[in-house]
Amino acid sequence: MEEKILMPRHEVVRQLRQARKEQHMTQEILAERIGTRKSNISRFESGKYNPSLDFLVKVADALGKQLQIQVK
Repeated sequence: MEEKILMPRHEVVRQLRQARKEQHMTQEILAERIGTRKSNISRFESGKYNPSLDFLVKVADALGKQLQIQVK
């Protein structure tokens, strides 16, 4: 049950990490763009950080992406 709950979070992390890597952007550069520390990006990408919606929007925006949320 817990795995099913965490699946959407893991997918968002995977997509944003992939977008960062595709742009050859370091965690440090991403952190600078959104006004946070590299350690926060590292914790987010490793799944050890429960990000706020605002944080996710900032990360997506810094990567030239839009965050879309669906409730089914």
